[in-house]
Amino acid sequence: MQRQIPAGGKNLGGRTVVITRPAGTAAALARKIRAHGGMPMLLPGLSLRKVADEASARLGLEKALTDDVLIFTSPAAVRFAAALSTLKTSAITLTVGQSTARALQRHGISAALVPSRQDSEGLLDHPALRDLRDRRVALIGAPGGRGLLGEQLRARGAQLREVHVYQRAAPRLDRRHVDALLQLPVSALVLLSSAEALNHLCHRLPPPALARLFAATAVVSSERLAVAARAAGFGCIAQAASALSADLLDAASRAG
Repeated sequence: MQRQIPAGGKNLGGRTVVITRPAGTAAALARKIRAHGGMPMLLPGLSLRKVADEASARLGLEKALTDDVLIFTSPAAVRFAAALSTLKTSAITLTVGQSTARALQRHGISAALVPSRQDSEGLLDHPALRDLRDRRVALIGAPGGRGLLGEQLRARGAQLREVHVYQRAAPRLDRRHVDALLQLPVSALVLLSSAEALNHLCHRLPPPALARLFAATAVVSSERLAVAARAAGFGCIAQAASALSADLLDAASRAG
């Protein structure tokens, strides 16, 4: 069962909304959920950590800042990069979304380009990335994920440098998370914008807690994630227009 959800009102009617974003990154979304009448529940599917070899990451980043094109994949990429080096560059700079562009602006890069469709596919449609023959392009983020982006950049002739300034790891889940899931109502909504996070939850939660999670409605950010959620065990899936908070909340408010 899958529904494409149009934009509209965001009255969540007191429903529990499970946030699976990485630990430490969900505060703003939780506030928005409360503002629209929902009850947020934090269930991180990922944790974000420093890379093991910061000296190598710093060297790679400093070289990347001299390249022709920079692509920051997330606000976390900006935060961890800024902790390694001052972000000064004359390169064309792009981001997947507005939140990443705002993070760059806080560190002195105010002219970052953002696609109208804020995902990897939308970024690849940006005119600045159409012809990359012999262009030095740096993709700044974490290992894993955004595989399509790297493949397509190379296919377009880019001399691609991938700089890993942080790493994604399995979340630290404890008894509090499990106990909360065991009380999760069937009417709950689960916001999903990462297949990696979903995979971690599937492998780290005990079967009874996972069964309660799957009984809720998954609100997913893409068709690809809808397929993954269905394969994992969700029976009811609502698809949002994107991974943006506003789109996820639009979909959540309309999910039956």
